[in-house]
This record gives sequence, C-alpha cells and structure tokens, in this order.
Amino acid sequence: QVYLVESGGGLVQAGGSLRLSCAASGRPFSSYAMGWLRQAPGKERDWLATITKNGGITYYADSVKGRFTISRDNAKNTMYLQMNNLKPEDTAVYYCAATVRLAYVVRSATDFESWGQGTQVTVSS
Repeated sequence: QVYLVESGGGLVQAGGSLRLSCAASGRPFSSYAMGWLRQAPGKERDWLATITKNGGITYYADSVKGRFTISRDNAKNTMYLQMNNLKPEDTAVYYCAATVRLAYVVRSATDFESWGQGTQVTVSS
C-alpha cells in the first residue's frame, strides 16, 4: 500500500497561484499513476488531473486545463499540482490519489485505490 500526504493548501486571492505537493511512502511510488481531485462543500469529489507512472503523459479535466499543471518527481516520491489564475470556484479540499490502473483510463474518484487526507484551498474574490 502507498501512503499519501498533501501539503501546500491555503488562502489566496483570485488570480493568484498555489503549488500543492503530495508526498508518498510505502510501496514504490513509480508503481502508481497519480491524480489530483477536489471536493467542494455539498458536491461530489471531482477528478482534475492524472499523470502516468513515469510522468511522461498528463490528462486534465476541462475545468482546469491551461491553468493547472500536474507533475511528479519519482526520485523524491512526490507529486505536484501547480495552480495558476485561481478562481473562487476553485475553493475546495484537494486530494491526491494513487492507482494501479493505466493513467489514460482514470477519470473519476472511483478509479483510485489510495488517498491522502486532503488539503484546503480557499480562493477569495
């Protein structure tokens, strides 16, 4: 099993940027495709982005494409989410997640097997 811990959340003004990190431990990090998801109050957990095991290919939801960038450093067992031009509607708890599935088939929360505890991102208008 892989254990995941997110960090980097906080309060930011609209138009600002944040970088989230996800530190992994346990089973080899490079064995997993990784993803970021978020959940706003009263809403379902939405998939945002996925990255392949070696970091070579990324996939994004339309809602964040062009603003968010997912990346990973397998040597550091860490994944990142660079978030630019943040909007108030980006306010949510952000989760990192791991899956043994191939990255290109991963498009929802149910596709992931392991989760972090989440980090709050609040964007003020």
